[in-house]
Amino acid sequence: MMNSPTPIAITENDILVVVDVQNDFCTGSLAIPDAEAIVPVLNRVGRLFRHVVLTQDWHPQGHISFASSHAGAKPGDMVKVAYGDQKVFADHCVVNSWGAEMHPGLDLPNTELIIRKGFRRDIDSFSAFVENDKTTTTGLAGYLHSRGFERVFLAGLALYGCVRFSALDARKAGFPAFIIDDASRSRPDPGNAALSDELAAAGVGRLQSGDLRVA
Repeated sequence: MMNSPTPIAITENDILVVVDVQNDFCTGSLAIPDAEAIVPVLNRVGRLFRHVVLTQDWHPQGHISFASSHAGAKPGDMVKVAYGDQKVFADHCVVNSWGAEMHPGLDLPNTELIIRKGFRRDIDSFSAFVENDKTTTTGLAGYLHSRGFERVFLAGLALYGCVRFSALDARKAGFPAFIIDDASRSRPDPGNAALSDELAAAGVGRLQSGDLRVA
């Protein structure tokens, strides 16, 4: 799949998946640079779609992704867990906390489903579709297939983290997938170029919000 032509006409069979636009990723314990700048872009783009899904990290205390849950671990370390390697972070998006709430400026009235992920203490979930054990599903693929959606557009936080994993799994689930770049933000990392190549190799399209219009 090449990058999208312009403009792309959004139809009844398209859905926007907004990934993890939560306080902790915007201004809290895992804040991503310039994250709040995507909120007005998402609000504008969201009105082009008749169907919107939000994802929400929803971690219990002592979650496996927290460095504080592993003796001697620091945020950014890799630790061994039952399903393999797991990167660990500062505590974030704890159930019912301010950090887990959606950014207060987010205004997406066409939202029809919120997928909470990472709520099992011993499994993290970067992707909106499949958790980090690569076995446990969130149910999102089944929902999209049963509703007859044909294309998945993704945006949110972080571009080369949970947005990337979600886009790759959307492709594996059989959907054409597009990332809206200006409605997403990433952490600065020299490895991002390779991750961009990975998305292209998987057939994930890249576009800007201005490339979209209502059919």
